[in-house]
Amino acid sequence: MTPTPPAREPSDLATVRAALALGRAVVLPNPAPLTCVVAATRPDAVNLAKQRPAEQAVALWAHHPRTLDALTERLDLGPDPLRLARRLLAEEHLTVLAPVRDPEEAPPWLAPATKDGWTLLFGTRWQPLAGLLDDFPVLYVSSANRTGHDPAPGPAEALAMFPPDVPVLGSPGLAGRPDDRRRAATTTVRLHPDGRLGLHRHGAQDRGFADPEQYLARLRNGLGQ
Repeated sequence: MTPTPPAREPSDLATVRAALALGRAVVLPNPAPLTCVVAATRPDAVNLAKQRPAEQAVALWAHHPRTLDALTERLDLGPDPLRLARRLLAEEHLTVLAPVRDPEEAPPWLAPATKDGWTLLFGTRWQPLAGLLDDFPVLYVSSANRTGHDPAPGPAEALAMFPPDVPVLGSPGLAGRPDDRRRAATTTVRLHPDGRLGLHRHGAQDRGFADPEQYLARLRNGLGQ
């Protein structure tokens, strides 16, 4: 009788950091109500981990001050919309579609997240991951799911979904909590050059609103717009 292989365990921080340094994809947890994400320093690594075309557009993880500063010169946003973008990313933990100035001249680090003149930005910076994220100012990111599956709410689901060559960072107390079933990928909003907001994709943050305009009004009012 063939023995049952031991259950796969989450990886520690050192293993995940080493994998990122080698350009490999890893799965990282997020605070509620968000699901896990798959991230890498190479966009193709993110896509291949998700079993989709290597050249597909991904989000740029705009978590680092240097990355945000570099984006200032690249986004087609004035001072007020730019401040709004930072708040949507850092405080609301949204994914933001922002217009790019001269997209045909987008630098190599921005091009994988840019399509049709818009760039996709993810900004959640969970404090337990701050030390890890600081080591990698430029990361590409997407929801932690493989083709045909829902995003993994926690490490346990990610371990069952991704192969062993994609390390999954453990997060004590995250998997199995009652709020796991309520987790979802981030809401995506489109921020226009004049500061107007539009709902691009439903997600965790707007699901309590029956009307998208109600959610956008909450955002505008809550952010002083």
